[in-house]
Amino acid sequence: MSLTLPSLFLSHGSPMLAVEPGRTGPLLHTIGEVLPRPKAIVIMSPHWATQTPRVGNLPKQRVIHDFGGFPQALYELDYPAAGAPELAERVIDLLREAQLNAQTDADWGLDHGAWVPLRYLYPQADVPVLQLSMQPHQPALYHYRVGQLLAPLAREGILLIGSGSFTHNLRELRRSEPGADTAPHTLEFLQWFLTQMQAGDLEAMLNYRQLAPHAVRVHPSDEHLLTLFFAMGAADDWTRLVHFDSGTTYHSLRMDSFAFGSNAALLADMPVAA
Repeated sequence: MSLTLPSLFLSHGSPMLAVEPGRTGPLLHTIGEVLPRPKAIVIMSPHWATQTPRVGNLPKQRVIHDFGGFPQALYELDYPAAGAPELAERVIDLLREAQLNAQTDADWGLDHGAWVPLRYLYPQADVPVLQLSMQPHQPALYHYRVGQLLAPLAREGILLIGSGSFTHNLRELRRSEPGADTAPHTLEFLQWFLTQMQAGDLEAMLNYRQLAPHAVRVHPSDEHLLTLFFAMGAADDWTRLVHFDSGTTYHSLRMDSFAFGSNAALLADMPVAA
């Protein structure tokens, strides 16, 4: 039996992460080097939102440049990974067993919430990957349960990733200052989450919009945090976790990432760039 892989929540922040690695790029690269090599990747991004679950089944991935007004260099980047059609059928089966109306999709590809962090994690694009859509109209508990449904894949050598942003209020960005100081309220929000994680208080986290300080301010809509709950649910034991403090970009985008699961400790001693 292969090692059960930890699940990951990765903050991808702005599309500019693709050309401004900051602390996050080296962190993701190191994770990819330290983790046992996965057979394939299932990644959920907030930039593919559907009414019911959709599972990408392209045999070869295509990159979607789903943003505008950025430097031309971003639009020239590619991530020519293989798809995973057979794995897509396995994902569909797991979701349908729980009565979810899941369908395969050959149109989407990989949006920037997927290909940008993957370019650092596995820069050779040599691990097959499929993207899973999210349902932002559904609550945190729903996404946690979707993660639970796919958790058996981690025992089969599949890496389950939720890509998002630990805080995500675009109205408070300072785009001209990628290294700007951190907005204090984002640190208070982070500390609240870390406290609940240490206490193992899943119920509090699932109700973070009512309980966490500045919750609605840092997430006017919460699609970029729902993928955290997917990653937690996908772990065999989310209370065994490693937190990676990748700092802040553009003043208000917290770039924190997490590994969840009984083998998350594999990543515990990784260096994080200052």
